[in-house]
Amino acid sequence: MYTQPDPRSYFRTLRQLDYVIPQLAKPYFGRLVDECRTRLGRPTTVLDVGCSYGVNAALQRCDLSMDDMYDRYGQQDGSAADPDRAALLARDRQLVHSRRSRWAPRFVGLDSSRPAVRYALAAGFLDDAVCADLESREATPDERTVLASADLVVSTGCIGYVSERTIDRIARAGEESRRPWMAHFVLRMFPFDPFAASLDALGYDTVHVEGVYPQRRFASRQEQEQVLDTLSSVGVDPTGLESDGWMYAELHVSRPRGVGRRGALAAAASGVPIP
Repeated sequence: MYTQPDPRSYFRTLRQLDYVIPQLAKPYFGRLVDECRTRLGRPTTVLDVGCSYGVNAALQRCDLSMDDMYDRYGQQDGSAADPDRAALLARDRQLVHSRRSRWAPRFVGLDSSRPAVRYALAAGFLDDAVCADLESREATPDERTVLASADLVVSTGCIGYVSERTIDRIARAGEESRRPWMAHFVLRMFPFDPFAASLDALGYDTVHVEGVYPQRRFASRQEQEQVLDTLSSVGVDPTGLESDGWMYAELHVSRPRGVGRRGALAAAASGVPIP
């Protein structure tokens, strides 16, 4: 579903699993975008790691919800009445144009799925992108230029599937004096300690924001058992969370030392409900 020419399969599949983490991440990312904009005096450039079809970008810059996205792409049934890719792109470009504002953030994507990245760029959800696997190699000079434009690096589930190697390469893409802020929603089966240690060596302070955030339902009993085994191996208690059928994530915010640790984010960290 990550390698189709348009997002319909992606949203049809994830709708069945109540995939919700981008919606829960939206207010946190929005507050950090605003903080960066205030600090810099210009629109914030956001790098979305594991951007797929530009979901986080669409939610932020077009003020959409995940229900909006599911309705937008998930209702078609393969009949002749379904819009083709060109029609979907035209509709998306019109939406992005209609929601354009002077202070809207600029979005850059990083993903290894070329079809997904191409769609997000063509739709206008992303302004630029790097299609690469930074686990296996360093970024090229051109890729480093794109990555170095980021003021804020975000992700909603790819940390752990990519290691600290990718995050380190992103952080080192630009000048040491303007390393980006970071906010990562990380599944609980993936310890963030190696990432925090790598970022600490680069001059970052990392804050774990209290709370847990549902990502999606398990796709199968087998997947749940695999995740429960992994949680047990890293010493995380799944009782009342993953044991009840959902995958859960935690939020980690990293900023270069000398920058306020929590700022306006603290206001968003309270009272987030767990379905």
